[in-house]
Amino acid sequence: MKRIFLAVCLSGIAVASYAQTKTATKKPATKKPTAVTKTSTLKMGGLQSALDSTSYAFGTSIGAGLKTTGLSTLNYEVLLKGLKDAFTGGKVVLTQQQAQQCINEALAKASSVKNKAEEAANKIKYAPIMKEGQDFLEQNKKRAGVQTTASGLQYEVLTAGTGVKPQATDSVLVHYKGTLLNGKQFDSSYDRGEPISFPLNRVIPGWTEGVQLMPAGSKYKFFIPYNLAYGERGAGQDIPPYSTLIFEVELLKVNGK
Repeated sequence: MKRIFLAVCLSGIAVASYAQTKTATKKPATKKPTAVTKTSTLKMGGLQSALDSTSYAFGTSIGAGLKTTGLSTLNYEVLLKGLKDAFTGGKVVLTQQQAQQCINEALAKASSVKNKAEEAANKIKYAPIMKEGQDFLEQNKKRAGVQTTASGLQYEVLTAGTGVKPQATDSVLVHYKGTLLNGKQFDSSYDRGEPISFPLNRVIPGWTEGVQLMPAGSKYKFFIPYNLAYGERGAGQDIPPYSTLIFEVELLKVNGK
């Protein structure tokens, strides 16, 4: 709780400092504000003094910081009591451990609600991409040579190797190319001019499952539904949420085997 409060307060101080500096640079060095101007500025919004302005500034900074966590409401009277008790050294009702537990639970709940709301909004926003992927996979599985696993992963053998098949805990050396359904390429080790090595259990689920099907020396084409790829979040600017992906993967070596 202390860490959160301190961070928010420091943010408020930074904002206040910036505002003061910016205002100061606009005033001629020889001109001083009149008493009337100073009084009218302080009384804006019901603020009667510099202390009122500072207090309000901290309040808005704390509130804005808490709002970004997904919290929608608080008992503001009790919030002020807690703030006052901590600030003045009064007797606090909760121990530090109890307070931290309350904060953790509230933030976890708020984050869950926020994530569900974002996911629901994204499903509406990216519905055309989801439908495109579903329609593609439905038609693609009917093509000769395309096989579908229980998870929904589809693959096509381009070149059949004779080497060892990797396990999920193995590290592999591969060449690959990845594209969206519209043919746009988002990644290629071929273009970089060198293969890549990685632990097979550290990549997207479609890769982890699919590459285990490949004997070393093979080249497969994978058609990966969004839930086995980058899911509802996508990846950067190149892979939108809910994207079905196509990969050509060449398994060069199972490291250590």
